[in-house]
Amino acid sequence: MTVSELQQNKMGYKPMLPLVFGMSLPAIFSMLIQALYNIVDSIFVSNYNEDAFTAISLVMPLQMVAISFAVGTAVGVNSLIARRLGAKDYREADNAATTGLFLAVCNWLLFIVVGLTLSGPFVAAFHDDPTVITYGTQYLTIVLCVSFGMMFSVMGEKILQATGNMIFPMLTQMLGAVVNIIMDPLLIFGIGFFPELGIVGAAVATVFGQICSMIFILIVLFVKKHAVTVRLKGFRPSGQVIRNIYAVGFPAIVMQSIGSVMVSGINAIISTAQVSRIVADAYIRSFGAYFKLQSFIFMPVFGLNQGVMPIIGFNYGAGNKKRLYAAFRIGLIVAATIMAFGTLLFQLAPGWLLSFFKADEQMLAVGEPTLRTISLSFMLAAVGIMFSSLFQAVGKGFYSMVMSVARQLVVLLPVAYLLAQANLSSMWYAFPIAEFACLGIAIVFFIILQKKQLRKLS
Repeated sequence: MTVSELQQNKMGYKPMLPLVFGMSLPAIFSMLIQALYNIVDSIFVSNYNEDAFTAISLVMPLQMVAISFAVGTAVGVNSLIARRLGAKDYREADNAATTGLFLAVCNWLLFIVVGLTLSGPFVAAFHDDPTVITYGTQYLTIVLCVSFGMMFSVMGEKILQATGNMIFPMLTQMLGAVVNIIMDPLLIFGIGFFPELGIVGAAVATVFGQICSMIFILIVLFVKKHAVTVRLKGFRPSGQVIRNIYAVGFPAIVMQSIGSVMVSGINAIISTAQVSRIVADAYIRSFGAYFKLQSFIFMPVFGLNQGVMPIIGFNYGAGNKKRLYAAFRIGLIVAATIMAFGTLLFQLAPGWLLSFFKADEQMLAVGEPTLRTISLSFMLAAVGIMFSSLFQAVGKGFYSMVMSVARQLVVLLPVAYLLAQANLSSMWYAFPIAEFACLGIAIVFFIILQKKQLRKLS
């Protein structure tokens, strides 16, 4: 590939530092907006009803599984498109984009079934209060059965990000977030002529925002010209293309879904502990609040990841080792800086953060040590996330999957269970322990990748 060919795409020639920031900042900004609407959603629910907030915290794992399928599949499409563009194989890049929309439909159909059959039993597995079970079932059924907006909007965003276009994905996420934030109080509390729907209103606001995002990104994808073109006419799903997508996408799905297993496992440890229901619910709400709060720290790093991964994938496809490493190094430094800020915030002001969720004295008593302890893992997590991004970008999604399985299942849950036998507050040390173990695995995989593939690049 000549210099003139590379210059057709900014990922092949633009100075690396401005390229990384130019591609990452829109994604970081949109992810912050995404984090804002996630946390605002929970704040409104916690102020509406304490049982509703407990229900939201309990249903989060199954909702995360749906998001995992949407994002994981889209990550596989993103990685394949970026590599094909780097190799100048435009026909295959187009085919990957079209296949991505087909897979979004398949994922939505799957979660209609999940929403109708598993919502109630899932909540009942973690709580015996009929009110909490009803709230959780109502919320889950809506967000899963009407998840087509999320499936298509996420896929459209990743398709465009693979071409180096970060602005429209940012606007897509902003649109959905703003709509959700506006609709939440109107539908939850029944403001003006809107009915008071409570937790159902929170679910309706969520899916309505996702549908608005979907409409916007599909218009952009089909109307404007891009480096890839979705070609629906005469489209036939290709088994080989789908396999190539899920070579990265399936491990990404597993990685994200494992997070839901981990949350369910932590909730199960809390629910079966020898403590009163009041104390157990305080721990569940504190952990739910932590998950919403940490998104303000992790979402910018994931936004950085969205900007860096196409650059790495493109330059891997182009055989440019120097630019690949440069993108990885810059991403690592920026991610570590973001996480350092997050660690300080969680260490110095946990009570202030929890106060947004109408935390009572019991929730503050268990929640403050929760935030301080788990945040010790943030810096280690930054390194792990960037290694995972590198592996996914070069088509080694299996490496990322192994890291995630080791961190959240093999290490975190067993260690959390053992530490919880002393007292529940001790189990949070499982998070930094698991991140440290994951980092060791990532380094080993990086050495293997370097010896087998990266050293062969020019």
